[in-house]
Amino acid sequence: MEKQQLIVGRNPVLELLQSTQEVEKVLIARNASGEVVKQIIQLCRDKNIYYQLVPEIKINSLSKANHQGILAFSSLIEYQDIQKIIDYTFEKGEEPLLLILENITDVRNLGALARTALGLGVHAIVFPKKESAAVNDVAVKISAGALLKIPVCRVDNLIATLKDIKNNGIQLIGLDGTAETYMHEVDTKMPLALVAGSEDDGISLQVVRLLDRIAKLPMQASLESYNVSVATAMALYEINRQKVKGA
Repeated sequence: MEKQQLIVGRNPVLELLQSTQEVEKVLIARNASGEVVKQIIQLCRDKNIYYQLVPEIKINSLSKANHQGILAFSSLIEYQDIQKIIDYTFEKGEEPLLLILENITDVRNLGALARTALGLGVHAIVFPKKESAAVNDVAVKISAGALLKIPVCRVDNLIATLKDIKNNGIQLIGLDGTAETYMHEVDTKMPLALVAGSEDDGISLQVVRLLDRIAKLPMQASLESYNVSVATAMALYEINRQKVKGA
């Protein structure tokens, strides 16, 4: 797998967007203008590619080349369709175990999460295009290559995706420190999707409203929260423990 490429300059980014290559995201300087910039923005919208208007100093920090106020990150992986993953898993005679990530913006956490997910039998990782960490070379390295092996689904609308997942008969369990029930007290009967948010923001209220259950992890009062990758690993272990116990 090739290392993620940084594409700089207006015409190179335009050509990238016009190709079939997966694009992680596009950064556009707020002061950038002109017809090519308009074309780039329109292509991002047409292809549902995440783009962001940023101060030019941000782009300068990422590239010393003549970027003309535009740069893009090509993707290291090919993103999968979550419904196809669910269908394929059921067809194999297995019950899906999914990991849903909201507000996970640190690439190191994403890498650690993917490594644990692969080890504990998760069939796919799902996260939204916006406000999510990039699947870049750092994330892949931290994951020990797991991000190249486990299906990853990047979705436009997380709320709509969660509703679709529920319509497949998959229960949604969220990790939330304010929950009254501990993870080991929850029935984690498969098929199941575990939802995790960052330690700073947690799971949004919109997502919480869709969950079948929320659960917390044992923790001493002297600690405010676990790192999200640690908490998720503990929860996935518990899900696997109950699965083995009930087999």
